[in-house]
Amino acid sequence: MTVKILITRVVPREKAKEMVPLFRQMRQLATNQPGYISGETLKSLDRLDVFMVISTWQSADKWEKWLLSKERQAVQAKIDALLGGKTEYEMFQYGVTE
Repeated sequence: MTVKILITRVVPREKAKEMVPLFRQMRQLATNQPGYISGETLKSLDRLDVFMVISTWQSADKWEKWLLSKERQAVQAKIDALLGGKTEYEMFQYGVTE
């Protein structure tokens, strides 16, 4: 089942120049992962320090394999170090069921 992953990060302005290349590196690595469909990075117009990454994966399992990969964890460690905290993720599936 296809899933969307939402990642919201608050990036202080003084750290944005360091963060954007890490976002690009993460995306470049993700595009080569089995199950990756698409991704986009958005910047809030209301709060200029808020970025949201939305990625689409063929399945939760494919996303979780990427999440736990050494490649991803290396870049994520740099992102978390810049932000001074751990990144949190939300996973959503398509459709509504009861």
